Amino acid sequence: MTSGHRRWWLWAAVVVLAAFLAATAVLFLFPATNPPERVDAIVALGGDKGQLRAKEAVSLGKAGYSHQILVSLGGYPPAPCPAPVAGLVITCFRADPLNTRGEAEEIGRQVVEHHWQSVIVVPSTTQVTRARIEIQRCTSARLVMVPVADPKSELAFDVLYEWGALAKALVLVRTC
Repeated sequence: MTSGHRRWWLWAAVVVLAAFLAATAVLFLFPATNPPERVDAIVALGGDKGQLRAKEAVSLGKAGYSHQILVSLGGYPPAPCPAPVAGLVITCFRADPLNTRGEAEEIGRQVVEHHWQSVIVVPSTTQVTRARIEIQRCTSARLVMVPVADPKSELAFDVLYEWGALAKALVLVRTC
């Protein structure tokens, strides 16, 4: 291989790497999110250590964004349902299947059952893009994405996981 060919391949590799890093930043590190606003319900996605998403959902409820709180108890073992809070209706569920798609299906059922028009969804930051796609497939309710930050210690793993999960959602499992 001549030095001109090597230089071309090097530039191509740099461009591909830059595109991958930019896509990672846009999709998983700094995804499109929303400020909280008054909605019909607040939904905390499950599976996070320390139940940060559930705690944020309850906090948003206490702040007056909605009195309806829906909490996924995802993960192994199932997380406990948050303690009752005066003025809030906290409903907990275990998704089936036990993943974001299962949560999206349950959100869709709850939206229909309760005639909700708008929902705050509380995912992790890295999960925002995929959660929005999967939940939009299951409901026409307006989604307001208000994430909680991923633990720094797990960020690299979460980004790699989300790349695979997003590919699966876009290519293999395209329905609600």
